[in-house]
Amino acid sequence: MKSPSPVVIATRESRLALWQAEHVKALLVQRGHAVSLLGMTTLGDQILDRSLSKVGGKGLFVKELETALADGRADMAVHSLKDVPMELPDGFALACVMAREDPHDAFVSPQFASLADLPAGAVVGTSSLRRLVQLHALRPDLRIEPLRGNLDTRLRKLDDGGYQAIVLAAAGLKRLGLGERIRSVFAPEQMLPCAGQGALGIEIRQGRDDLVKALAPLAHMPTWLATAAERAVSRALGGSCSMPLAAFAVWQGPQLHLRAAWGDAVDGQAGPGALLQADGQAAVTDLAQAASLGERVALRLRNQMTG
Repeated sequence: MKSPSPVVIATRESRLALWQAEHVKALLVQRGHAVSLLGMTTLGDQILDRSLSKVGGKGLFVKELETALADGRADMAVHSLKDVPMELPDGFALACVMAREDPHDAFVSPQFASLADLPAGAVVGTSSLRRLVQLHALRPDLRIEPLRGNLDTRLRKLDDGGYQAIVLAAAGLKRLGLGERIRSVFAPEQMLPCAGQGALGIEIRQGRDDLVKALAPLAHMPTWLATAAERAVSRALGGSCSMPLAAFAVWQGPQLHLRAAWGDAVDGQAGPGALLQADGQAAVTDLAQAASLGERVALRLRNQMTG
């Protein structure tokens, strides 16, 4: 019997990215595949003095990995789905979306138990425009300051006293065994997550049916459908790091309920505009229906933005 061809996974070299790639590797090895990792440093990892919205967006985290796929050095790339651009370049495909970890945002602080406990004027760190506008809506009295770097770097900057609190994705903290750093988790009614938050996506070159087959057992269709609806909102509105847009879908029986929010931000500061919200729900059984739901909710949000 012929042994399976070795599979090479391209990954960023941050601790969280390596955990994610190792997680996928272990699942594939369990199914009889030989797997190795190709660690890479992306432009998004290197540029830490400017916000992503000003230097090209989250796609900076995936471009080098896609180059490795294109030239044959790697077979697949494991991404945090929230970092994957809504439109993939020609020749690439999202072959698998895995079961979601906690999709919510986490409040992290050495001193305070929740956002409500922060004193007026406290400094909160985040470079996400989505988080910035929602924090401003909840607590306009706070000072929101930029915070870049990988998860460990952000925690170190907090511990060094640069901020009273920071906001991070709960999923990354939990995956790295740092769940105890979470003081409280924001309910979606307080802070709506971004499209794909907490889910892992696996990208391949189009035409690799062998990889589609190998990855099929790792896919989690409820997560894939929910995140497809979320990503459709961002795609319809041109969502990127430069747009403070949130989208989050949850299952209620056979119905997928999708909420989206958009806020006003100018030069990294919350603008005077209100936080706009829209929602919708539908029975969803395939990716086309998920995308259709996302497009309808995006239209409702756009009508408010232009109305």
